[in-house]
Amino acid sequence: MSRPDVGDLLRGWRVRRRRSQLDLSHEVGVSTRHLSFVETGRSRPSPELVLAIADRLDVPLRDRNRLLLAAGYAPRYSERSLDDPAMLPVLRSVQRMLDAHDPFPGVVVDRSWDVVLTNAAASALTAGVPDHVLTPTVNVFRLCLHPDGLAGRTLNLDDWAAYLLRQLHRAVELTGEPALVELESEVRSYPAAAGAPAAGEPTDDDEPPLLVPLRLEVAGRELSLFTTLTTFGTPRDVTLDELAVELFFPADDATEAVLRGGVAATAG
Repeated sequence: MSRPDVGDLLRGWRVRRRRSQLDLSHEVGVSTRHLSFVETGRSRPSPELVLAIADRLDVPLRDRNRLLLAAGYAPRYSERSLDDPAMLPVLRSVQRMLDAHDPFPGVVVDRSWDVVLTNAAASALTAGVPDHVLTPTVNVFRLCLHPDGLAGRTLNLDDWAAYLLRQLHRAVELTGEPALVELESEVRSYPAAAGAPAAGEPTDDDEPPLLVPLRLEVAGRELSLFTTLTTFGTPRDVTLDELAVELFFPADDATEAVLRGGVAATAG
């Protein structure tokens, strides 16, 4: 198989980030002419230049390895599986954080937004969801928007679906990841996406809310939750770079009371 041209890949990332050659060349300390030669294949970049450009364009570590390989250099970042012994201390620490967050829901997701770790409160929210939605892996977008998933329990489905679809489309634009492109196409076919704006389409909200809560009905009780997303600082491993921690917090006192009383018992 032919190796992709590093110039084409770099130009693709620059265009995706909406950066000009002039602006980017100034930041990495090379002439615009040299950057142009790199993108057209007339000049071979050093590994240092490849990584400098990738850093300014916020290219994920997995794709930085691809850029280095395309330029004829060895990858710089390791890629360990989640069951690698070297990952165990990190995963244990993250699981402790999720458990400490209980009774509020919390999950860890990978680059495709598949859930890799969870706490008891988050698991309880999926009670009653059929296996075909949860297998082979639990995906946040599929779980929330599938008609057999949480969509039927979501009281503000239009707002929540619009928010999730914007997040998914943004992830597709930022990474170009084929798995996310396929996932976006899938969830766009769900009924929950019917009233949502098309990908990239602006909304008509003059004053959008500060936060879009997830309002779920659980055993006749309404839960109102907002989320935060946290990534790992200074990762040197591809797998770790692609993990994010999503924590759910009660948006009102009534929700906090229900969660502290045990969402698992409520769902049961």
